Amino acid sequence: MREYIFVFLVALVTTYLAVPLMRTIAVRTGAYTAVRERDVHAVPIPRLGGVAIFVGFAAATLLASRLPFLKQVFLTSELWGVLGGAAIVCLVGAIDDIRDLDPLTKLAGQLVAASVMAFAGVQLFSLPLGVVTVLPAPVLVGITVLVVLVSINAVNFIDGLDGLAAGVVAIAGGAFFVYSYLISASYNPPNVFSSATFISAALLGCCLGFLPHNFYPARLFMGDSGALLLGLLLAAATISTTGAINPQEISANPVAATLLPLAVPVSIMLLPLVDIVWAVVRRTARGQSPFEADAGHLHHRMLQIGHGHRRAVLLLWLWAFVIAMGSVNFIFLDARAAGATLVVMLIVSAALTAWLPRFSAEGRRPKTYDDAGNRVL
Repeated sequence: MREYIFVFLVALVTTYLAVPLMRTIAVRTGAYTAVRERDVHAVPIPRLGGVAIFVGFAAATLLASRLPFLKQVFLTSELWGVLGGAAIVCLVGAIDDIRDLDPLTKLAGQLVAASVMAFAGVQLFSLPLGVVTVLPAPVLVGITVLVVLVSINAVNFIDGLDGLAAGVVAIAGGAFFVYSYLISASYNPPNVFSSATFISAALLGCCLGFLPHNFYPARLFMGDSGALLLGLLLAAATISTTGAINPQEISANPVAATLLPLAVPVSIMLLPLVDIVWAVVRRTARGQSPFEADAGHLHHRMLQIGHGHRRAVLLLWLWAFVIAMGSVNFIFLDARAAGATLVVMLIVSAALTAWLPRFSAEGRRPKTYDDAGNRVL
C-alpha cells in the first residue's frame, strides 16, 4: 500500500504544480473556451489543463518503474502502452484546444491511441461470463478499442461544469482502486501489484491535483486534452481489471460470479455512460448528428430543475459515488447488507436532488435552457 500512496502523492503534487504553467501557456497561445449559448460560464476560460494531468500521470509512471515492488508491473509493456496512448490522445486534445479539429480527425487520434494500448497488451484477453470466456483475438481487440472510444467520449460528454468530469473520474478511479486492490489481495498467493491498481491510484492523484484549480469558479479548464486523456485512463483501468478476473474468485455463487465482474466496472462508470447513451438517443431522435452539441446533458438537467453550479456538481459527484461504491460493496459485503446500503444511499441522493431546489435563494436562480440548447432569459 505504501507504494501506491507514494504514486498517488506524486501524481497529485505534480499535476497541481503543473497547472499554473499550463494556464500561462494557454493564455499565450489563445487556447480559450469561448462562451456559447449552451455554456454556463460567462467569460472565456483558458484550457489545456489536460496537459498538466498528463505530466502528473507520466511522473507517477516513471517513478513507479523505479520502485522495488511496483517494478514487477513493468516487466510487460502494458503500462508503457498506456503512457503512449495517453500521450497521443493528450496531444490530439491539446491541438484541438488551441485550434479546433474536426470530429473525424479527433476520432482517428482516439483509434490510434486505443490501438497502441491494445497492441502493448492492454486488452481484454477474455470475458468473465461466469467462467473465463475466450473469444477470437480480433473480436477481443475490437471490443477493447470500442471500450476505449466509449469511455473517452463519455468523459468528454460530461465535461460541462467546473470540476464535474475531474470529480466523477476521481470517484471512478478510487472505486477501481478499491476493487482491484482487494481482489488482488484475495488471490492465492496474494499479489496487490497490478496494472489496474497502479493506473487507478495515479488517475485518482491526477484528478485531485487538478480539482483545486478547476472547481467553480474554474481558473483553467481541462479541455479536450484532459477529457480524452481521463477517458482513456479510465478505460485502461477498466480493461486491465476486467480482463484479468476469474469469476470464480469473485464469488462462489454462480449468479454473482456471472454478473458482478462485468456489472461492477459498468456501474463504476455508469454516470458518464448514461449521459452518452441518452445524448445519442436524444439527438438521433431529433434528426441530429450524435456529435452535435446540445444542452440536454445530465448537468444541464440539474441546472434546469433549480440547482446552482456548485450544488449541481456536488450532487452529481454524490450520485457517482453512491453507484460506484455501492456496486463495489457487493464484492466484499453480504448481498443483503450491500443491497440495503445501496438502496438507502440512492433514496438519500434522490431526496436531495428533488428537494434542494426549494431552498435556492431569491435572485440566485441558475440559468435555464430549452431542449435545443438555447438559454432561456
